[in-house]
Amino acid sequence: MKILFINPNSTASMTALIAHEASAVASPRTDVLAREPAGSPAAIQGPLDGEAAVPHVIAELDAALASERVDAVVVACFDDTGLEVLRERFAVPIFGIGECAFQLAMLRARRFCVVTTLEVSVPVIRDNIARYGFESRCADVYAAGVGVLEIDADPVVSFDRICACVEQARDEHRCDAIVLGCAGMANIATQLEVRYNMPVIDGVKAAVLLAEAVVKSTQSVPPDA
Repeated sequence: MKILFINPNSTASMTALIAHEASAVASPRTDVLAREPAGSPAAIQGPLDGEAAVPHVIAELDAALASERVDAVVVACFDDTGLEVLRERFAVPIFGIGECAFQLAMLRARRFCVVTTLEVSVPVIRDNIARYGFESRCADVYAAGVGVLEIDADPVVSFDRICACVEQARDEHRCDAIVLGCAGMANIATQLEVRYNMPVIDGVKAAVLLAEAVVKSTQSVPPDA
């Protein structure tokens, strides 16, 4: 099985992080591929960045599918940038890390909160939650006040701000799980889960698990795959 991750922003280091975290949970016979469009914004922070990225994501996926056979595609931005447009355009199964994270949260918790990066991203995430029909299970969406690229550039300060949001969500809503609202947070999910003794769900890993399950349910795949 081959799963292609498309990072909608143009930051190669984030694509590398996404590929690493996805590969860590993929089945032994699953190959994880990852690429990013050169012309997109360096970070997707709010609806304007998302709109600017969509044409580049389409072009990147066009090029990728012309050169490589893949079983599933994952849009690796928590905003699920261009997800519906891509699903209309391409026949391959396409997943968004935001939608996958919410789906997994629904299985692991009665109520969950989302911790994302900047306030500008909150309306997009709330709109997606409503569109997917998950409003009754999402208690709130919090912004940590840290930019997407800051998570990599200053991991200590970023981690402290994210922790503060997790604690606020836990104390205000008594939620059963936290969903991390940025692909750049993928590498801290386990650390947070241990620290707070509650499920902390990363959309990158969730997308791998759900994509594998969907592909295996529709294709003839060996049992040990």
